[in-house]
Formats: sequence, structure tokens, C-alpha cells
Amino acid sequence: MSKTSPTAAGHPDSVAQPPLSAELIDAINQVFALFRANYHNQYYSAFGNDQGSVAITKKLWLQTLRSFPAEVICTAAERIIAESEYLPTLHKMLDACRRAGLPGQLPSPLAAYREACNAASPKAAQQWSHAAVYLAGRDCGWYRLANFSERQVLPEYSEIYQRYADRVAAGETLVVEPPPALEESPHRPASVATAEHNMASLKALFD
Repeated sequence: MSKTSPTAAGHPDSVAQPPLSAELIDAINQVFALFRANYHNQYYSAFGNDQGSVAITKKLWLQTLRSFPAEVICTAAERIIAESEYLPTLHKMLDACRRAGLPGQLPSPLAAYREACNAASPKAAQQWSHAAVYLAGRDCGWYRLANFSERQVLPEYSEIYQRYADRVAAGETLVVEPPPALEESPHRPASVATAEHNMASLKALFD
């Protein structure tokens, strides 16, 4: 696809971001070409022949998905085509990119979220499928995970979890810090007065 597509022009965000690469622009163009070929009727029902509408949508997808490598975006699109008969929304595409970009040893965001919700206490002492699952739960807040609905908390948890997944993908080893051991207090014998009081109480029970 041509690198002179309207998607090449992006609007700068208020927060500085790396420049858009030619590979990323091409990936978005390839994704839309795949969707047009595989979801022909749905695609034209959504966009018709309005190239202006398509260009605006491409820009939105480009800005939203720009944190993912080009190959992850293409892989996500291919998986959607293989798994779904419906043209995806941007939200579905974002979720697919998150799943496609996860290192192999990590569970999906939904599986990680449910593991975090169901974990017993103390949390740090449990056997986790991956440290990222625990760390995302800790940062999201165990109270929120236990008391708010999946619809409310899953997006927040998934965002935090993805940041840890990115660190794992970059080669970082995450660990769960074990809970601090309880300090053993030395045994102190009761004083004579305390012992006499306790004995008197016991005798009173049998009088």
C-alpha cells in the first residue's frame, strides 16, 4: 500500500509521542485492506465509497494503536478474521492487539483479571500463574477487584496488566515479594500475681 495514504498525516497529541513510522502506517492500511476483502458487505455498509470517512477512521485507529508494533497489529487483524464473522470495532481491535502482543507465558487479560479476583489472602503468598497477574491486581486495588463489577474494573486492570506485559516483553523479570514473616516474640512466663489471679478464676468456676 502507498505510504502517501491520508493516514500518514497524524495530529500531535498533547503528550509527546514517538513519530509515526512508515511500517505502522502501512500496517493500518493493510488491516483495512484485509477487512475490506474479508468483510466486504459489512465494510461498505460502514464506509460506503466515502474515502474521506475511511481516512478519518484510519487516523483514529492509527492514533489508538500506535503503541503496538506493526507486526502485532497485523497479527491481531488476522486472528480476528479467523475467529469472527463480524467487522471489528476499534475496541475489539485494541483487545486483539493486547492479546497478540502478550509474551507466550502470560495469560490473557481476562484470565489474569479473574485469577486476581479469585485469589485467596494473603495475596503475596499465593501461587500465581505469573507475577504480572499479582502486580496488576495490587496496583489496581484488591478492594476494587473484590467489590466492583467486571465491567467496571476489567478495563482498568487490563491497562495496568498490559504495562507489566510490556515490561516482560522487554526482558524484565517480575517477582512477587513474599509477605513479611511474623516476628516471633519470646515466651514470657506469667507473673506470680497473674498466675494467682488466673488460678482464683478457675477455682471460682467450680465453687
